[in-house]
Order: sequence, then C-alpha cells, then structure tokens
Amino acid sequence: MYTPVAADVAKLRNTTGAGMMDCKKALVEAEGDFEKAIEILRKKGQKVAANRADRESSEGAVIAKVNGDNTHGVIIALNCETDFVAKNDDFVKLAHDLAETALGKSKEEFLAADFQGSTVAEKLIEQTGVIGEKIEIGSFEKIEGPFLGAYIHAGNKIAAITSLSANVSGAEEAAKAVSMQVAAMNPIALDETMVSQETIDRELEIERDILTKEGKPANIIDNILKGKMQKFYKDNTLVHQAFIKDGSVSVADYVKSVNADLKVMGFVRVSLT
Repeated sequence: MYTPVAADVAKLRNTTGAGMMDCKKALVEAEGDFEKAIEILRKKGQKVAANRADRESSEGAVIAKVNGDNTHGVIIALNCETDFVAKNDDFVKLAHDLAETALGKSKEEFLAADFQGSTVAEKLIEQTGVIGEKIEIGSFEKIEGPFLGAYIHAGNKIAAITSLSANVSGAEEAAKAVSMQVAAMNPIALDETMVSQETIDRELEIERDILTKEGKPANIIDNILKGKMQKFYKDNTLVHQAFIKDGSVSVADYVKSVNADLKVMGFVRVSLT
C-alpha cells in the first residue's frame, strides 16, 4: 500500500486547507496521485455540503474591497454556521481573498471565476468538507463611482462602501468616515428622493394614526405630517443624518467641508447582525 511522505501531505494541506489526516487518507486512496487526491477531497466536500444543505449559515465574515483606482468596490458575506469558525484567521483570510476575486464581477461571474485552481463555487463546496460547516456566499453588493472608500467594522460583521463625486484632496479620509457612518447608522437611502414611496406611505400612515388618536384636528394634521417627515428624512437618509464624528453638522455638510464641490453619490452596506 502507498505510504505518503510528510512533504506530500503538507503540500496537499496547503493547497486545499484540509486537515492532515484527511490529506493523508486522500493520498493513500489516490495512490500518490496529487490531482486525484484533490478531487477526492472535493468530492468529500460535496458529500458534506449535501448533508448540511438545510443548515442555517447565519454567521460569517463581511468583507469590503475597493480596486486600485477606487472606482469599483464590492462587499461579500462569506457565511458559515458558527461564530467559532467565523473568527478563525484562515476563514477570514479566505473571505478577503474571495472578495478580491469578486471585484469587478457580477455574482454569477464571481462564482464561476477561477480561484486557486477551481471555481469559487467549487472552492466553497471544498471548504464545506474541510471545515465541516455549511459555507456559502450570502450577501453580494457591488458599487461603482468616481471615488470609493470602504470600512469594515471590528469583528467583520458589518461593512460599507461610499461613493464620492470626485477624487480630491481628503477624499480618502472622507469616504472612509462616511462609510463608517453608513455602517453605524444604517441609513435607508441617500436622501429623501431615494426613499421608496412604499416607505413614505407607511410612515405617513403610522404618524397620521398617532396624531388622530391624540385628538389632533384633521385640518392641521397634514401640516404636522410635513414636519414629521422632515425629521424622518433627517434621521434616516445618509446626507441629512447628523455626522457621527461631529453631531453639529450633517454628513453632507461634513463632505462639503472637505471640498466645497464634493458630494456623496451612493453607498452599499452589508450586515450579519
């Protein structure tokens, strides 16, 4: 019977991330054929993935990446089953590497892209076998803009990317600061024009019901609602929110303080919490 040498086991482990004993067994089964051993481990991953298909993968790592010229960005959530795995250094590194691969691609293109000798989709199945938990891509958000900046909150549970209108002096710091705002305050839209009519109608209905129950006269409720909605936009839309680093100014005013012509163009946010 073929007996694998330590160097071959180590090489297979480095290539696949599988445990030492799994690598040794795969090499024995493959009679020393390295590529066949990789395939054996991948098939094992498929079996584990099938057995865990109904498991909930609500933990994981959320990673934001921006390309070299700060014009394309992506946030992915690499999901797993437990926080123990989510905090593992190798798992977090895998999430970072996958996010790099995702830059400039649609989710479909990303899953089909080459990643360490296999497709991303195949790698996820393989890692399910290696780790023993359901591993999958959850959220996938991409963004383009004149200048992007990213922020990943400590613990890799929330990430955000903000688009600014120009690459000017101070834009890098400003984009990161606004992305931190997005991560912390979770705005529902960029400004009032981007709030869905469904959200507006729901908010108006709630406030109208409250005012009616308070006995406010019908002829003044509409005027009161205008003020209520202004406060709603101030609290919930990014450019009107109070800036978390200086509550005396709005996010829009902070950005203008960096450069008078600078504006926030958009944002994306992903959270596991």
